Amino acid sequence: MSDFTKIRDLLGSDASNLLDFNSPKISKDLLHLPRPDWVSHAFGDSDRNPRVLANLQRLYGTGRLANTGYLSILPVDQGIEHSGGASFAKNPIYFDSENIVKLAIEGGCNAVCSTYGVLGSVARRYAHKIPFMVKINHNQLLTYPNVFDEVMFGTVKQAYEMGAAAVGATIYFGSPESNRQIQEVSQAFALAHEYGLATVLWCYLRNSAFKQDKDYHVSADLTGQANHLGVTIQADIIKQKLPENNGGYLAVQAKDKGFGKIDKRVYSELTSDHPIDLARYQVANCYLGRQGLINSGGASGENDFAEAVKTAVINKRAGGQGLISGRKAFQRPLAEGAKLLQTIQDVYLTKEVTIA
Repeated sequence: MSDFTKIRDLLGSDASNLLDFNSPKISKDLLHLPRPDWVSHAFGDSDRNPRVLANLQRLYGTGRLANTGYLSILPVDQGIEHSGGASFAKNPIYFDSENIVKLAIEGGCNAVCSTYGVLGSVARRYAHKIPFMVKINHNQLLTYPNVFDEVMFGTVKQAYEMGAAAVGATIYFGSPESNRQIQEVSQAFALAHEYGLATVLWCYLRNSAFKQDKDYHVSADLTGQANHLGVTIQADIIKQKLPENNGGYLAVQAKDKGFGKIDKRVYSELTSDHPIDLARYQVANCYLGRQGLINSGGASGENDFAEAVKTAVINKRAGGQGLISGRKAFQRPLAEGAKLLQTIQDVYLTKEVTIA
């Protein structure tokens, strides 16, 4: 059975809608699309220094997706973000930091992303074998009552000295703390570029006002603007949740006319309700794809393989650059987790899955 047939089978009733869609609102001709010489294409004219280019090439040149312009990254910072017990009880081997790195290597990933502690504990053994991406800020859940605020856990110099290729950070756009986080992360990313490290930004939304008749934390218009803020502070790669709806601006403005600004042509001329169109609007806000968009894999559930393939197909056909999928992979036996990561990668390696 070919990989394309397997992908169709996993998509099930969604196969035709996702694989045959070819009328996007924003033409692919306007986009910077993934390609083997991506680093030269996207960053060759930029202000990134040669050491940043070298580390970006390490990221794009490692693993099963090497030199395709696509990325498959294993992120395991959930021990802090969701707590160790909540994250690793299903599969306790991942309390051992080394197994996190082993899974990324076995799964054929471009990079492994985790905390200072996880990556630092095994850096001498693995930093030269797979690119390290150090997550430099976190929201920890031991404070009572729980607060939701990303704070710095270490320095860029620490990441550099352990041999990392990149740093990653999260900003909760829309939150009361977002202005401080923007300043902190912007300064950290500028220093990371001085050290020669690539930068990856989790452009997440967090504000109770974004929950109206729907959860607009995953609306294309609001997440798209978060992406646009992310590339403004020179994130080389943007991580975002896959959009599930649209009209977040309009819903919040119906409650408070003083919120934000939007042009209604976004909803009529730049997007439709098709999931590929919604994701393409996210790509458009990353300078029409000049900075790569990777989507998150989401929580683990009963249909992880099918859900992961669906997310990958939407991302690829929208013009995105890959997935950063963690819980679906590490909350299962290592061999099975590696297989899931490789199933995601197969979407990007399968030429029949085209860009819409």
